[in-house]
Amino acid sequence: MSRPVLFRLALVVAAVAALPIGSFADGQTKNAHEPVYTSDGRIIPPKDYREWVFLSSGLDMSYNKKAIASDKPVFDNVFVNPEAYRVFRQTGTWPDKTQFVLEVRSSSSKGSINQRGHFQSTDVLGFEMHVKDMARFDRGWAFFDVDGNAPAAKIPTTATCYACHGEHAAVDTTFVQFYPTLLPIAQKQATLSASYLKDEAELAKTVH
Repeated sequence: MSRPVLFRLALVVAAVAALPIGSFADGQTKNAHEPVYTSDGRIIPPKDYREWVFLSSGLDMSYNKKAIASDKPVFDNVFVNPEAYRVFRQTGTWPDKTQFVLEVRSSSSKGSINQRGHFQSTDVLGFEMHVKDMARFDRGWAFFDVDGNAPAAKIPTTATCYACHGEHAAVDTTFVQFYPTLLPIAQKQATLSASYLKDEAELAKTVH
């Protein structure tokens, strides 16, 4: 083999070696946490979701104007697979195969040295998943109500969660407006939805 050929081959090898492990040349990170389904289309809940990226925690949140505050509020903890998080930080939107896990925990106010406020208890009240799979779902995204580690069936698209997310979500049917580390990225990347911007404009009128 001639020296020019060997030199070009060395350059190719060096370029490949310089790529981050688990990444593609176009900058997209290979997803080691893609959704897994059973043969009948139920999703298998990820067991390691608490090792994913934690986005935010809401306390006793409700989207219903008539909702009454609870005497024992619950926490909603939101996690997303790390590959999707990295892509969002670069682009301001979610790649295919994104998985969100919403973990609902009960709260406590009395314990140890605590004198006021609430902290999360060890009691998990439920799980939900929000998954982007363009080839599998007509709307691109689907919701799943998870019961423990058992495979979960897709929530029917007639459920109100689909309409609510479609009409009010800040980015790609997800409530990025409640994720403080991601909202500024969406603002900078100009990926905020028209419906969310309309909601914010209406809210500004009531505040001022």
